[in-house]
Amino acid sequence: QVQLVESGGGLVQPGGSLRLSCAASGSIFRPDVMGWYRQAPGKERELVARVTSIGFTNYADSVKGRFTISKNNARTVYLQMNSLKPEDTAVYYCSADIAVNRYWGQGTQVTVSS
Repeated sequence: QVQLVESGGGLVQPGGSLRLSCAASGSIFRPDVMGWYRQAPGKERELVARVTSIGFTNYADSVKGRFTISKNNARTVYLQMNSLKPEDTAVYYCSADIAVNRYWGQGTQVTVSS
């Protein structure tokens, strides 16, 4: 049973920063890709950023230059979010692709508001 445990969400003022963390466990296989998605109320879930097992990254255009995805080992991924905007408010979900399966974390709320 693959588990993804997220942490780091919260309330921040516009222009502020947050760092999200996600740790994967429960599989003998390392994730091929780990990423972050978000879903705002009334909207579909969208990709924010992802990183492959060999370090390639890609970002949504809306977060380029502000967010950075990184990992410190094969099973832990971070999302550094700077210069946050109210439109970044959403539930952020960690994902892990292992073989043909995609696994999801429980989500963590990020609210950007003054």
